[in-house]
Amino acid sequence: MREVQIFAFSTSSSNATIPITLRTVTKRMGVNNSVASFTVPFGATINMDGTAIMQGTATIFIANIYGIDLGVTEYLTVILMSVLASVGTAGVPGVGLIMLSMVFAQVGLPIEGIGLILGVDRILDMLRTAVNVGGDAAVTAIVAKSEGKMDLAIYNDPNAGAKDVFDGHIDEDNEREFSKVMNDGIMGSEYDDVDRRH
Repeated sequence: MREVQIFAFSTSSSNATIPITLRTVTKRMGVNNSVASFTVPFGATINMDGTAIMQGTATIFIANIYGIDLGVTEYLTVILMSVLASVGTAGVPGVGLIMLSMVFAQVGLPIEGIGLILGVDRILDMLRTAVNVGGDAAVTAIVAKSEGKMDLAIYNDPNAGAKDVFDGHIDEDNEREFSKVMNDGIMGSEYDDVDRRH
């Protein structure tokens, strides 16, 4: 999961990480593509567990800063709103703060309190996205195992799928041949047609 976690951390987007998560769960964890192609995009949309954790923690933090006591009803409201907000949150960077304002409004906290966590939210967003994609992969593995759609030989092989990772090496002969085909073949014929028409 290291490649997925690093990519999710750097982009802060569960949706942008979907192709890498799909490749990892199928090639490195042995999950059948029929399961992964459903659970991974579905999880990137509604399985925002990192966002739910952040919203609950941020609400309690801001309540303590402002000296507002939250009762049992408010805590239950925070739990419910955090779960609903995390389900309805888009998998793009920075959207957690917008949902956090909704949670604040429900429990009577001043929305200006978001300004106190705004400065560190990018780092928090990176961390919670890494948690989100980790949860997506874990649930995908659990579902695949329960449905009998998981190859345990691949799952237990620490080197499975490692050769599929792009190592940054580009073969110069292939690059030269591709460039020649593009310039002489396709591009050349298009330019010839244009020249004949003019």
